[in-house]
Amino acid sequence: MTSALLTLPGAVAADGVDAGVAAHYGDPYKEQRALLEKVGVVDRSHRGVIAVPGVDRLTWLHSLTSQHLERLAPWQGTEALVLSPHGHVEHHLGVLDDGATTWLDVEPGTAAALVSYLDSMRFMLRVDPTDVTENWALLTLVGPQLDTALANIGVVLEDQAAALPGGGWVRRVAGPGLAADLLVPHADLLQTVRRLDVPPAGIWAYEALRVADRLPRLGRETDHKTIVQEPGWVPSAVHLDKGCYRGQETVARVHNLGKPPRRMVMLHLDGMDEDLPVTGDPVTLGERQVGFVGTAVRHVELGQIALALVRRNVPVDAQLTIGDRAAAIDPDSIPAENPADVRERPRVTRLPSRP
Repeated sequence: MTSALLTLPGAVAADGVDAGVAAHYGDPYKEQRALLEKVGVVDRSHRGVIAVPGVDRLTWLHSLTSQHLERLAPWQGTEALVLSPHGHVEHHLGVLDDGATTWLDVEPGTAAALVSYLDSMRFMLRVDPTDVTENWALLTLVGPQLDTALANIGVVLEDQAAALPGGGWVRRVAGPGLAADLLVPHADLLQTVRRLDVPPAGIWAYEALRVADRLPRLGRETDHKTIVQEPGWVPSAVHLDKGCYRGQETVARVHNLGKPPRRMVMLHLDGMDEDLPVTGDPVTLGERQVGFVGTAVRHVELGQIALALVRRNVPVDAQLTIGDRAAAIDPDSIPAENPADVRERPRVTRLPSRP
């Protein structure tokens, strides 16, 4: 579905997995500045949306995902993962329960596969997972002045989440920066943005801040064999003290007995080449491939940076390359040995340029 916000002045459509929304509205760096210093609204209406009503919904989702959901209070949000039997990440879910329905938002193009899996696990339980992507759209406010933007639509967000006038909801989320998601009817998308009265920012600006904040994205910083500890989804999307769920044995074994074979790091890239690396490009140390590029961006303050999944034994000061381009690991992006103890990520610092 093509977003109505592509009719706004200056809108340039994104492609690939982000097709259907704007890459930018004429000035990606200005849009980044707005998200960092003031506030802007990002069109993420290409994400899939799944509604799960039914009295058994929370205990049922609790049994299927990595997150502790059976006592999730109304108007509380979280993240969760659906894993394969071997513990590999298959789906990443934003979660919110409004007291009657649990809402899941997922990566573009993945809602149908997730609903198919959920349907196969219903048995006799009172749940009804439904793909409602065509009816509901996600917007994301980013920036220190987001509460002012919410006040423009009559919302004072005192807790983590609240209902929106006219349907839908708003919830505070963990990054990039200070952020809040809004779920609104697709038919009201353009009207909602006008009422917010803040400048639109494209997905390029949002992705630049996401990379700088080292937030993984399914399908970018993951492949078919990614386990939860590698991109750093513990503890944000994984509860380590809950009961059994598919893939839980791998999560527990790695947490208790070993270390994941790879880890997500942020790279500073040699900026001589105008073309950015693409998802899946090999990261090499000498002649040996040691990882792959997840997302590469141009950041308004940090320059060309990328998230990559690399082998754990790659030294922090390694002289890495991506094709003919030099890359250096940001030392602040190395995860703590026990990520369950991490509550706050250190601020990103720029590495000195390499000769």
